[in-house]
Amino acid sequence: MIQVKLFDYEHEKDLEEDVNHFLSKIEENTLVDIKYHVAVASEEDDEQIYCFSAMVMYRK
Repeated sequence: MIQVKLFDYEHEKDLEEDVNHFLSKIEENTLVDIKYHVAVASEEDDEQIYCFSAMVMYRK
């Protein structure tokens, strides 16, 4: 059965650390794919908000 694990962070380093931690707990041959996405939104005060996300697909 194929499963997914979703990750969503405001900082890319947090995403990197959490995805790497998850990958260290699964066997390498169970990894199917990783999808990565970045979104940016601007607020009224010109502050930019980033959203770094990843979806890890793996066999369970």
